[in-house]
Amino acid sequence: MPRVTRGAKRRNRRKKILAHAKGFFQAKSKLYRYAKEAVDRSQKFAYVGRKLKKRDFRSLWIIRISAAARQNGLSYSRLMHGLKVAGIEINRKMLAEMAVWDSEAFRQVAESAHNALGQPAPARPAAAPAPAAKPPAKAKPKKEPVAAKPPAEPAPAEVEAGAKTAATASPSEEPEPAEDEPAAKGKSSPASKPADD
Repeated sequence: MPRVTRGAKRRNRRKKILAHAKGFFQAKSKLYRYAKEAVDRSQKFAYVGRKLKKRDFRSLWIIRISAAARQNGLSYSRLMHGLKVAGIEINRKMLAEMAVWDSEAFRQVAESAHNALGQPAPARPAAAPAPAAKPPAKAKPKKEPVAAKPPAEPAPAEVEAGAKTAATASPSEEPEPAEDEPAAKGKSSPASKPADD
């Protein structure tokens, strides 16, 4: 029986598997045998993930619709029932988009659901006044270095008293040094030197 190698088909199939395994860890992206196992496993997870994605998005839409419905005085279930009674066919994906990006349109849809249920629509809250624009902040002046204070001028009474004392003192008299002052360190007076025997 002749040996069959399948030629280019075998190589192409293996290249396709390795292309799916690009970026996998170590041998799973290099060697065909391990790459095939990893790719089969990843495709199983991808299949499950495609089903879970639909559930996750539906639950996200319901959360967003419920939050917007509460702001308009309805629960999620009352809103959906009211839309069904009113004959409004909007899927949850579009309702969630309206709740996030166009709250005014969602409010009108909620009012239609209120009317279909025979309930009066809740009164719209008065629009809050826009906050007044703040005036631009003034730039703080830079602190200048504090200059040294000039000496305080003596009071006029002190000036007069000083002038009188200067006039009474004679220019030839010099003030006598105080006798109580101790001699400077290292300098001894001649009287304090010991007499040589």
